[in-house]
Amino acid sequence: MFDHVLKKSVFGLVLIILLLCMGGIGFAKDIIIGGALSSTGVQAPLDDPGLRGAQVAVKAINDAGGLLGKRLVFINLDGKSDPVNVGNIAVQLIDKGAALFIAPCDFDFGGPAGREAQKAGIVGVSTCASDPLYSSWSLGDKQFTLSMWNTTMGATAAEYAFNERGWKNAYVVTDQFIAYTKSLSKYFTAHFKAIGGTILGEEKYTQGDQDFSAQLSRIKALKTKPDVIFISSYQPDLSTIIRSLREVGIDAPVMGGDSYDDPGLFDALGKKFGNDIYFVTHTWMGPEAHPDMPKFISLYKAFYNEEPDTSFVATGWDTVMLMAEAVKLAGTTDGAAVAKVMETHEFNLLTGKLSYKSSEEGHAPDKAAVLVQLQDGKPSFIGWRRPANPPAP
Repeated sequence: MFDHVLKKSVFGLVLIILLLCMGGIGFAKDIIIGGALSSTGVQAPLDDPGLRGAQVAVKAINDAGGLLGKRLVFINLDGKSDPVNVGNIAVQLIDKGAALFIAPCDFDFGGPAGREAQKAGIVGVSTCASDPLYSSWSLGDKQFTLSMWNTTMGATAAEYAFNERGWKNAYVVTDQFIAYTKSLSKYFTAHFKAIGGTILGEEKYTQGDQDFSAQLSRIKALKTKPDVIFISSYQPDLSTIIRSLREVGIDAPVMGGDSYDDPGLFDALGKKFGNDIYFVTHTWMGPEAHPDMPKFISLYKAFYNEEPDTSFVATGWDTVMLMAEAVKLAGTTDGAAVAKVMETHEFNLLTGKLSYKSSEEGHAPDKAAVLVQLQDGKPSFIGWRRPANPPAP
């Protein structure tokens, strides 16, 4: 009887050990990354590609043996483009053991996740929030964004327009809905003026208005025609604004930021309206951008059976890879230790080399940007750019 009980106990112990080694019981052998990226709503064109890229990165890491000897698990719940929902998701997943957190690609939508991650003492990274509000100044010393700030994005657009294309006069249209669109115009305007350009006028628009007629009338009435029109907005209204300009005969080149990096915009404009459009974004999905890009594209195609169609997929991959490299170098998921590595290490990513300033300096990202041209509704790579003396945040 004693021998039988002993044998059962030994067998049970061995079985438990085997299951633990296989990751079969709970998350005993897992490092959990929580996420609240939006698959629905206005934020989805930016967040959902990042989600897909992040999932490919997690598989690649696990296929290579995991992280710190553990399996990496990414649990993302749909933020639904709702800041309150994003914050609630962050609380829920952190309570379930998330050691790191991926926030949506915007300060307004992602900030609530960053604040909850900070409260929990864990590192949070937004896939592509570019407003300088997404900083350690406003969110805390363990919060970062993968993106360049709008200081860089706006200055890159201004220098390309003025220095490389010789466009001296600009007209600016700013969507008032979120911080991203407002600050992008602000920094473009400031830098364009600083390098010698003239702003002929500025228009305001709010996402959802669906009526751009008053702004069109004022642009058409200008005595000096703009060499370039900078429009800081996003889909679905962005394509409506550009089409409206072209339909009334305003053929000046159009410029903008990374929200243009959206296949939905390319399709909406098509061959007829998708011309002479230039935008600043995170990378280019081709070997010209980074020597590791073909490997990533191959992994992405194997995972989804399709080509990546926007650089936002690379922001998701890079966010996970950034976190994983920092954790590996720190030897722990402890928030303070991981944040310290992120402040002192340079990361070589698909979206370019990235280093951060200290928390006292806002965790300002030091990063280059990519310029893309849209012609006949098809994007093409112009190249990497790093602006000189971008405006202060």
